[in-house]
Amino acid sequence: MDRKIHKYVLPLEDHSRALMPVGAEVLSAHEQDDKVCVWALIDPAQNQNQTRTFVIVGTGATMEYHDQLRFIDTVHLYEGSLVLHVFEFRR
Repeated sequence: MDRKIHKYVLPLEDHSRALMPVGAEVLSAHEQDDKVCVWALIDPAQNQNQTRTFVIVGTGATMEYHDQLRFIDTVHLYEGSLVLHVFEFRR
């Protein structure tokens, strides 16, 4: 089975959603062009998609649902003036 890495741009919202193929493995999150992006390993032959939910929080913010989240990465936007932490709801 051949796999590919795809990029998904997340809206800057507390709860961001991305439509990904079933079984996608989220690898990392980083800034690109002042946007929060996640990269996932996907099976391009997978025809079914699912909505994945991410939580983006700033340093010092109160964390809700922390026991239901998996840390993905820390992202620095606007030349490092905004530091955000990206989590995904556990499935």
